[in-house]
Amino acid sequence: MNSNHKRMMNETRLRVRYAETDQMGVVYHANHFVWFEIGRVEFLRQLGFSYRDMERNDGCFIAVVEAKCRYRSPAHYDEEVVIRTRLLNVKESVIHFGYELLHSSDETLIAEGETTHIVTDLSMKIVALPERYLGALRSATKAAAEKTAK
Repeated sequence: MNSNHKRMMNETRLRVRYAETDQMGVVYHANHFVWFEIGRVEFLRQLGFSYRDMERNDGCFIAVVEAKCRYRSPAHYDEEVVIRTRLLNVKESVIHFGYELLHSSDETLIAEGETTHIVTDLSMKIVALPERYLGALRSATKAAAEKTAK
């Protein structure tokens, strides 16, 4: 794992695809949750591991148990969106992420949200996150707290 956690927030950019818009020409609300997932996966990759490896190598899954989204302004076809993902909290079997979706042109807030996940095995039994992941996530929250305190 990457022990150098320079940034405790991940920024991922995407361009709104036509299929993601509704009849009114704005991004359909459920797609915001898909974008949260994109940000979450990239955040983990930034820490030096992939969600796919967690599943394949460790039989470890992070299941969404709560998801929130507050919509602020619309996004439209072909606009570039920035997904900002940060880790809010981590415990042995619970991970809590926060998100902001922004227009890349002027950083107007499109939406903000949070997801809470439990760690399970393949049979959906709650388990502790393997130490290599838990340690990386705890380091990320500690570094973020130290940065905020300065």
